[in-house]
Amino acid sequence: MNSNYPTYNDAGLTYSKFKRLVKGLDTHLTPDELQKIRKVVKKALTDGVYAKDEKIGSITDLTVSTTIILMEELGLKSASILALLLYRPVMHKSVMLDEVSKVFGEDIANIVAGLIKINALEVTESAIASDNYIKLLITLAEDMRVILIKVASRLHRIRNAEKYNEQYRLQLAVEVSYLYTPLAHKLGLYNIKTELEDLYLKYTDREAYNFVVGKISESKASRDKYIAEFIAPVDAKLKETGLKYDIKGRVKSISSINNKLKKQKIDFESIYDLFAIRIILDSPLDKEKAECWQAYSIVTDLYTPNPKRLKDWLSIPKSNGYESLHTTVMGHESRWVEVQIRTRRMDEIAERGLAAHWKYKGVKSQSKMDDWLTGLREMLENKNLGTDEKLENFKLDLYDEEIYVFTPKGDLHKLPYGASVLDFAFSIHSRIGSTCVSGKVNGRNVSIRHKLKNGDQIEILTSPNQSPKQDWLNFVVTSKAKNKIRQSLKEEANKQVEIAKEQLKRRVKNRKIELNESIMMRLIKKLGFKTITDFYIKIAEESLDVNTVIDQYLELEKKETEQHERHEAVSAENYVVHAPDPKKESSQREELIIDKNLTGVDYKLAKCCNPIYGDEIFGFVSSQGIKIHRMNCPNAKDMFSRFAYRVIPAKWSGKSGSTYTVTLRVIGNDDIGIINNLTSIIAKENGINMRSISIDSNDGLFQGNVSVMLNNTDMLNGLIKKLKTVKGVKEVSRLS
Repeated sequence: MNSNYPTYNDAGLTYSKFKRLVKGLDTHLTPDELQKIRKVVKKALTDGVYAKDEKIGSITDLTVSTTIILMEELGLKSASILALLLYRPVMHKSVMLDEVSKVFGEDIANIVAGLIKINALEVTESAIASDNYIKLLITLAEDMRVILIKVASRLHRIRNAEKYNEQYRLQLAVEVSYLYTPLAHKLGLYNIKTELEDLYLKYTDREAYNFVVGKISESKASRDKYIAEFIAPVDAKLKETGLKYDIKGRVKSISSINNKLKKQKIDFESIYDLFAIRIILDSPLDKEKAECWQAYSIVTDLYTPNPKRLKDWLSIPKSNGYESLHTTVMGHESRWVEVQIRTRRMDEIAERGLAAHWKYKGVKSQSKMDDWLTGLREMLENKNLGTDEKLENFKLDLYDEEIYVFTPKGDLHKLPYGASVLDFAFSIHSRIGSTCVSGKVNGRNVSIRHKLKNGDQIEILTSPNQSPKQDWLNFVVTSKAKNKIRQSLKEEANKQVEIAKEQLKRRVKNRKIELNESIMMRLIKKLGFKTITDFYIKIAEESLDVNTVIDQYLELEKKETEQHERHEAVSAENYVVHAPDPKKESSQREELIIDKNLTGVDYKLAKCCNPIYGDEIFGFVSSQGIKIHRMNCPNAKDMFSRFAYRVIPAKWSGKSGSTYTVTLRVIGNDDIGIINNLTSIIAKENGINMRSISIDSNDGLFQGNVSVMLNNTDMLNGLIKKLKTVKGVKEVSRLS
């Protein structure tokens, strides 16, 4: 083994992984770089830098595995690899950052500094804290390589999430869903994005994940046969052209199949575009487009294409460098098949994202991504926006699909799918957006709400009397438009608040009243206002009369004064402490533990998914307190995506002492006596009571909802199993 390295026994690695590391480093680093990094790593091993971490296990394995991902799956160059290897030694002061700058260069030292900065922000046991989260995002937005290293690190961790405790696994899943999956999407790392989505599903809804995996496994033989039969005529025709190519078939990802099952409410066998075929051409650069369209012509001659599903990213690639031609065609047995056509160069960019794009195009190709990073930093650093708004806009910008539109002069503008005329106006200039009254699309007058399409030519009409309105936020989709509208509305609201404050102050002074601030605050709360600003805005809008407010204030002040005067002292002898009901206390304390083994915390079970004892659950901090949701709640992904910092771990503990209501959906043949058989089974089950039953019958089938009261998921699963054995019953499922 090369003497430039410590032995794999020193590092505590398997031989095969150590061999992959050595091979990769020999390929990507110069002999001089290898010699320098060897000294640092040997000293770090002696200093105990790579000691095991209680939360994430072997630091050596994490570092080595992340390095292998950088080299093999992302194809990153020496600067990123060296920065990752130096990160832990610098963090533990085995080597100083200024020494790294001298020996390895300032560029590598800056990447290391970015990684250390992120580590300081990530030290949290609970879900991501909002203030740190914004700082973390800004740090990521400073250097593309920091993003890629963090994506690789999180990919390794979630691949090994089975080894971690439940609380950290949930935190990791939230982080991955909210931050690293959309980042991988934006960077064009589609394989990694798909794997992260699949693993997120695995650790948040194991039942759904296992169901899809099982179905894919069951259908493998018939699927492989179908793909082979589909490819055969395409392969024959392509051979006749003399083109050099590869064809491979694949099944859609687990998470995308699960999304289809949920959104379309269909069974697995009914998913029509389960298959995807990829044609990869070995084309010279100057013939890429022509040969891709030639292959497209062959496929669509053999199979009928769906014209609505043609996606041309050859003519105008995505901003992350993705180039490909997608079409969906009707295969035999009337099944839809997606066909992707691209060249070897395009495929590497699709597999490795921007790292590969730079390899082919050079540094200049980073300009679009640099523009995105600059825009991201500006949005995150906007002090006029609240945390929720920043996070919402961050997610919005990362997940956009793009359309291309033109100014009257023919200048090209890129906007996210679903953008309106108003979004286009703000993309030109904030002042034009703020004064926009309508537009002309392809010469036709349209409203500012009009949704734009690829290739539209837009002219904006403005008026000096126009200003941003609250309802504009309902139809703009770009973060720039949202930011500027919110900023203008806040500035206007602040003006109105100052006017209303002055008005109230003047009226109070005229009536010779001295305001007690605490009583005024209680009145504002009593009137139903969440913030003082909302209260003053209502006064400014004249929907709340100032004199009425003063009268209500005086009435509340009088009432509180009288209560205070009537209050009599109670002697210690007569003072009795009412002991809490021990059964009630015990039930709540034993049944649920929130976050770090907290007990006695008020919570409510969410009505959207009706969790019961035994379900996999999480807590969500809402304006009404902590709500407990099932991991597979229909709203879970949205909560994890948009409000990850509000998610907290929760788990059941002890024994169930409560009764829960669960609704079951039953579908079956409309046979005589089937209802009696169902109700008879429920009646015989100990500890289960039926609350209601409603049945609809149509064309020999019945569909009904049965509500029952029970204690836990074991009882529920047992009941479902028994109901499925009733003759004529086709399906029994739990409703959310």
